[in-house]
Amino acid sequence: MGTGDPQIFPLQLAKLHLPEDESWPAGMPFPIVAHAVTHRDGVFLFDTGIGTGRPEIDEELSPERVPLPEALGAHGIDMADITAVGNCHLHVDHSGQNGLFPSRPIFVQRREWALVHEPDYTIPEWVDVPGLTYEVLDGEHEVAPGLRVIPTPGHAPGHQSLVIETAEGNVLIAGQALLSLLEWKGEADESLSGEPPPDDERHEAYLASVRRLRELDPVRVHFVHDPEVWERG
Repeated sequence: MGTGDPQIFPLQLAKLHLPEDESWPAGMPFPIVAHAVTHRDGVFLFDTGIGTGRPEIDEELSPERVPLPEALGAHGIDMADITAVGNCHLHVDHSGQNGLFPSRPIFVQRREWALVHEPDYTIPEWVDVPGLTYEVLDGEHEVAPGLRVIPTPGHAPGHQSLVIETAEGNVLIAGQALLSLLEWKGEADESLSGEPPPDDERHEAYLASVRRLRELDPVRVHFVHDPEVWERG
């Protein structure tokens, strides 16, 4: 663990059943995928999935959860192996188990942190937990050897993606800067695309973030709501 090139392990932590009026193919569960990245000094966890203990969330979304220790254990990773955490953004399906990581730094963009207690943005008691140590960032930052987060606003004001430097080239965990593999390939219909409509104030930021990710010329791209992985060629 933690030697050689970074390795990325997708962790499918839940499947949600969205209301029919959500933009997602009818009948398809909505996957939540976190990622554990081993590196020279330990393991970086990008996203923590949806939390527990809120009946209204369970009633609305009927989540089929995989416990985080179990998902990590399938790859030989223990909870104690996690040396740092980051959230692509702080919506409930990406930050709900941050509270499991006291004494570990949790990296988040300042624009995102400012929204934690705004009405209906997230569940503050899942995020702003006593004993947690947030590293609040203003832009790009190296979070571990060979790993850096970069701001990719659009879906959320303080959204960030993870860039992983490998011998092959850059590997991206796009977060929700894009919703799916098909969206990255330019083949998604409206239900599988996260692109805000042109009259949405987030639209230009979304387009700029996608351009930035493409300019990194990645060899591989992972997504947080699609278990499929894009590979160059």
